[in-house]
Amino acid sequence: MTAPDPLTLLDRAVEQTGNVIAHAQPAQAGLPTPCRSWDVQALVEHMVHDVDQFTAAATGGRPDWSRPASAVANGWNEAFRDRAGALVAAWHDAGDLGEVVHLPIGDLPRSFVVNQQIAEFAVHAWDLARATGQDSSLDPVIAGQALAWAKAALRPEFRGPEDAGKAFGPEVDADDDAPMADRLAAYFGRDPAWRS
Repeated sequence: MTAPDPLTLLDRAVEQTGNVIAHAQPAQAGLPTPCRSWDVQALVEHMVHDVDQFTAAATGGRPDWSRPASAVANGWNEAFRDRAGALVAAWHDAGDLGEVVHLPIGDLPRSFVVNQQIAEFAVHAWDLARATGQDSSLDPVIAGQALAWAKAALRPEFRGPEDAGKAFGPEVDADDDAPMADRLAAYFGRDPAWRS
């Protein structure tokens, strides 16, 4: 059985993330998340910021990750979904996903970038679901594709303590029979048993 094409999975990942954001409540803004330095508010703002940066990548630009995320005081769901449509449309208009593009880590096909975005949405949907008491099992096909991408792309030098400027912590053990989303979170350095 073959996995859905990357754009189909991106559509599903964006929709899943939007659904998790839609069920997060403003009263939960100050709750902690599995991302140690972010509360729920900061995590949602990061997810909205991701969409803007990912759209730049989809349209052939270079994302500016040094630019801080903008404040999203209310209307989290609207802020995410207003941008998400442009992201999905941009990728559908981008052309051949096999075309090689120049990235800071090397020359890679466009599909690598799409799968990176799927992984980012998948793991942060898990983060937000856990932080806000939602079901975090999520779509196993999305999580499985994200985990396959991460195992191929997440180099050891990207891991380490947050105060050392590393984006990912050390891999955490997860049971082989754990939900796929928990296994993905563990690979990205989250404790799969984390609860707010």
